[in-house]
Amino acid sequence: MEYQAAPARLSTLDANFEHDFAQRLHWSADTDAAIEQRVADILADVQKRGDAAVLEYTARFDGLQVDGMTALELTQAELKAAFDSLGDEQRDALTAAAQRVRTYHEAQKRASGESWSYRDADGTLLGQKVTPLDRVGIYVPGGKAAYPSSVLMNAIPAHVAGVQEIIMVVPTPRGEKNALVLAAAYVAGVTRGFTIGGAQAVAALAYGTATIPKVDKITGPGNAYVASAKKRVFGTVGIDMIAGPSEILVLADGSTPPDWVAMDLFSQAEHDELAQSILLCPDADYIAAVQREIDRLLPEMPRRAIIAKSLSDRGALILTRDMQEACAISNRIAPEHLEVSSSNPHQWEPLLRHAGAIFLGAYTSESLGDYCAGPNHVLPTSGTARFSSPLGVYDFQKRSSLIEVSEQGAQSLGRIASVLAHGEGLQGHARAAEMRLK
Repeated sequence: MEYQAAPARLSTLDANFEHDFAQRLHWSADTDAAIEQRVADILADVQKRGDAAVLEYTARFDGLQVDGMTALELTQAELKAAFDSLGDEQRDALTAAAQRVRTYHEAQKRASGESWSYRDADGTLLGQKVTPLDRVGIYVPGGKAAYPSSVLMNAIPAHVAGVQEIIMVVPTPRGEKNALVLAAAYVAGVTRGFTIGGAQAVAALAYGTATIPKVDKITGPGNAYVASAKKRVFGTVGIDMIAGPSEILVLADGSTPPDWVAMDLFSQAEHDELAQSILLCPDADYIAAVQREIDRLLPEMPRRAIIAKSLSDRGALILTRDMQEACAISNRIAPEHLEVSSSNPHQWEPLLRHAGAIFLGAYTSESLGDYCAGPNHVLPTSGTARFSSPLGVYDFQKRSSLIEVSEQGAQSLGRIASVLAHGEGLQGHARAAEMRLK
């Protein structure tokens, strides 16, 4: 069967560009009502019946029938055995990727994750105390594919932040465990692991069961059921984000081999049919060359059916007036992954304000960021890069304000507080401040 990938060909010079551009970008984050109701029922059941409900749903959805929760827990010995079972090539690649991710997040912690304080002239101390969360849960997708990289990207920053307990949940349909995922858990410092998934796993982490401890925050991607469950338990626990389909935006000046760019577009389109791949370029001939490479390369891709539908339904090759306009449109999109495929990427980087991750230069393929460059690959999607950030050490820490007012400081601050408290009609506040005045 032949597949054709026909991304929309748009130009900012066209009169109807804004309409066509908006149509291509539109994606609804609304979850199907039936999924929402099913998830609500599962959460309530796990909250009420705990382990028994988790076992029942694991049998129903994953085809994994066991006698008790002990059979679903991954021991440290099992994780180490999985690591030891890997071939040299896989073991070395996993270790190298983990070290790069750890090094990056250790630098991130040094830059932004330390406590600080200062004293006013009157001796008053003000500051901020940074402490790690006690216990977090990381959700690792399983079923259609295995994602050891998700283990590294979620567990390592939590470990670097100082989280003492990292609980991993990963579905293993029919009991099929992936050695690379378990080995990644060993390398990344996962404390405990359970072979459960779906909304029931999110519920177990959020509410706790007799076997699975309640966590403070849940991170990691999943399907529509997982996303809906995370949204519903937010407030009971923290969550990282509600992730939409994966995205890549390539800003190209025409200097990169067009087959490289075509394959970079494929790298996101192959995730699923809703993924979005967009090229912005001021060179019409180059855009045509990229389309020819798409046509040439598609037949050899194992996931060509998914790529073809993704590019045809949501992809776009957009001709711009110049690179400055391409940067402006990029800021409107606020993509998850942004490649600046240019001979001088640093010329354009200052113009780019909104993106989950920015990949500079022709040799910086997005896939390197997914696996081993070092920065986190859990990134904001669907335009949320306008106001949110990649997963990082800071997501596994919390901040407490430090205030120690000296006797002298209480004299000036007390008078200020008294005036403002009386203005708000809160006499108790005012009198508490006034009692400390000489």
